[in-house]
Amino acid sequence: MKLSTGALFVLVFGAIAAASSQAQQAVPRAVPRSFDVASIKPNQTGSDSRRAGASPGGMFTASNVSLRLLMSRAFGVAEFQIEGGPSWVDGDKYDVAARADTSLEMSREELRPCLQALLAKRFRLRTHRQTKTGSVYSLVAAKNGPKLREHSGGGASGIGASSESGKADIAGTKATMARLAEYLSGQGGRPVIDNTGLRGEYDFRVEWAPDETAAPPGPPAGDLTAPLSGPSIFTALQEQLGLKLEATKGPIEIIVIDSVEKPSAN
Repeated sequence: MKLSTGALFVLVFGAIAAASSQAQQAVPRAVPRSFDVASIKPNQTGSDSRRAGASPGGMFTASNVSLRLLMSRAFGVAEFQIEGGPSWVDGDKYDVAARADTSLEMSREELRPCLQALLAKRFRLRTHRQTKTGSVYSLVAAKNGPKLREHSGGGASGIGASSESGKADIAGTKATMARLAEYLSGQGGRPVIDNTGLRGEYDFRVEWAPDETAAPPGPPAGDLTAPLSGPSIFTALQEQLGLKLEATKGPIEIIVIDSVEKPSAN
């Protein structure tokens, strides 16, 4: 069959456009490995509230945070998985404002090398990693399956938490189960490993009483439990999200502080 010149042009142009589109999709977005500018100042308010997060324009800000919390964000582990160092690693609090050379809002994973570089430069932080076997939670789908709403559309991903009047909640937007497991690790006093097999991005909300005594079978539940009325995190996850936390043994990554100094001046 002989194609007309116009048809041939459309066919060739369409093939080039498709190849170009595939090439653009295959190229990962460029993410900085360090901050261009950063300010670290002591916070002496004495407040109990603290926050840390990213925003568009390569911004990272933190208020009233300890070095241990910054390390938790930098290395992707819970605060109890950081060992060693002087007492001021927990006692001293800081405000941080940093900017990387990008217009994007960086995810937690993308922020990690930037935070690691900042801590190495300003706190002279030196660490090494260890792995040991200990008590962990396995996050799995409950018997009747997960009750999660898959995210649709764009927007930034994230998980936030709040607590008021004896209740606590976690709200996730475009969040993975791996991210939920990481967040629960910080709440539970032991690592949580994602064994759900779910690879999508989800919107969810779960509410519980943070001081409830109920716990799953197995070793003591740690900080996720203690006395009050209302569902425990274990019950809430199962009833509201169709997920379970099962106590077990597993590998725990530890970040050991070899040396550290109070931060240099801005």
